[in-house]
Amino acid sequence: MTENDKILTLFTTRIRQMILQYKETKKENAELYEMVDARDNEIKQLKQQLEQAQNDYRSLKTARMVEIGDGDIEESKRKIASMIRDVNKCITLLSGK
Repeated sequence: MTENDKILTLFTTRIRQMILQYKETKKENAELYEMVDARDNEIKQLKQQLEQAQNDYRSLKTARMVEIGDGDIEESKRKIASMIRDVNKCITLLSGK
């Protein structure tokens, strides 16, 4: 085998190695893109869950405020009714003398 044949064989071997390495790199790149897409989908889903949880929290917070407000209204009505009774007693006492 001549020197040129050896060089040509070595060159061919290196080219084949580079082609194999290119195919492996291309395959790895495709796998990485799939992983990135999967992560993006997961992030999108988690953002939607977070937004839903925040909406639920706001709704519960509003419902809790309304619940407290209704209780306060009832308590206020009772206090006003009690004050009216006290005023009526005072009027009765003053008018009776």
